[in-house]
Amino acid sequence: MTRAIIAIFGALFSLNLSDAGAADSIKLRYGQNAASSGSLSSLPLTVAERKGVFIREGIDLVVVPIPGGTDRIVAALDKGEVDTGRNSTPYMIQAALQGSTSVAIAAQTLNPVYSLIVNPQIKSFADLKGKVVGLSTAGDTITLSTVRLLAHRGIKPADFKTKAVVGTGARFDCLKAGQCAAVPMGQPDDLAAIKQGYPRLGYNYEAGADLIFNVDMARREWGEKNQDTLVRFVRSFAAAYEFINDPKNRAEVEKIVAESLKTSTETAREIFAPYHDPEKKVLPKRGEIDLAAFNRVLALMADAGVIPNPAPPAERFVDLRYLKAAGIQ
Repeated sequence: MTRAIIAIFGALFSLNLSDAGAADSIKLRYGQNAASSGSLSSLPLTVAERKGVFIREGIDLVVVPIPGGTDRIVAALDKGEVDTGRNSTPYMIQAALQGSTSVAIAAQTLNPVYSLIVNPQIKSFADLKGKVVGLSTAGDTITLSTVRLLAHRGIKPADFKTKAVVGTGARFDCLKAGQCAAVPMGQPDDLAAIKQGYPRLGYNYEAGADLIFNVDMARREWGEKNQDTLVRFVRSFAAAYEFINDPKNRAEVEKIVAESLKTSTETAREIFAPYHDPEKKVLPKRGEIDLAAFNRVLALMADAGVIPNPAPPAERFVDLRYLKAAGIQ
């Protein structure tokens, strides 16, 4: 048999294997905020896709971009338009209290880096008394963690005024227009603001890196019928977190950050630095859900008056069976 014939048979054999794998894979529709596509918050998904971990687990992941606020992801889940989705923890909690059967099945971002960027005239936290602080919606984790930071620095809610401004870019516009004295900004926008002369007064995690900002979720009844699929799903993300958290992959992840955000390698390195600080707990180790951290989010929401006080326990909003079956929890 000539080498050419052997090569042809080899190619056909590989093609058949590929087709068989595609046929056996499980299609899973994954909802995420359209505005966050390619953003830093999508880093675990980006890494998982680039490293082929979903394919390895037999998952044909179809990312469904959902326009509008993250609260619409829960609505899409409830309508059966997606099977799973990433959402801000408070939005999922509020939806569940209003009748949604969505539950958290894995942790996503725990404590993202948000800077409190201020007007150049603001020199200290005390200078914010009587001033307007631009926040997100009342129950949003960005708002909750910023108010927590201010309280940590001796500035109580009664000491300042608030203005609801959704989106880092919109909040920076509020700051530049002089309508806000301080705003929380995520990466890399905070670095750009600092270069333009707007100082950083502090980081949200200074008041405690012990929250869960985002979770992956599924409808409880759908999950009960598709347990194996969700076990594969959480195992896929676990592999992505392990890759991101491994120091030997640092340069590759920084390159992915630079490409995703269309920024320089130097900026990507600065952005990614907090991910390697265990005290900041930006990402979970493998997608595990810390019930104590989930309860802290609930307590902050209850203190803010956006859910009943005392708050229900985390167990009402979490289903750990998939993480446990995958050997993660």
